Amino acid sequence: MKTPKQVLQDWVAAYNARDPYALVELYHEDAVNHQVAFGDPLKGREALLESFVAFFGAFPDNYTHVENLFADDEWGIVEWSGGGTFLGELDGSPPTGKRYTLQGCGFFHILDGKIHFQRGYIDKYTWFTQIGLPVS
Repeated sequence: MKTPKQVLQDWVAAYNARDPYALVELYHEDAVNHQVAFGDPLKGREALLESFVAFFGAFPDNYTHVENLFADDEWGIVEWSGGGTFLGELDGSPPTGKRYTLQGCGFFHILDGKIHFQRGYIDKYTWFTQIGLPVS
């Protein structure tokens, strides 16, 4: 069974490969992903897959650089910086072609070698301002 550190290293690799199918394989079937800036959490692999497909469609050159990765018994934390270009529709908003750079942090509860819970923190105002979307 993979350690939390190995799971997070695989997560970053799949995220940077923009491979939504490899990503969802790292999650438990009933996993929860709560991106705090966006409200209600996503529940289950199907919802996660839809979200990853949409995100990578909107930002096909998205990248993430690990600033710090901490892992312990069942928990892992990734502090990251990243960016991309808004080239595809996102939640009904047309692409603007604008680039963004951003920093954030993700907390992962990992059970039996898979992500059971994820919580992410980003600055939505900075991100949306950079890509030309209204902040609500």
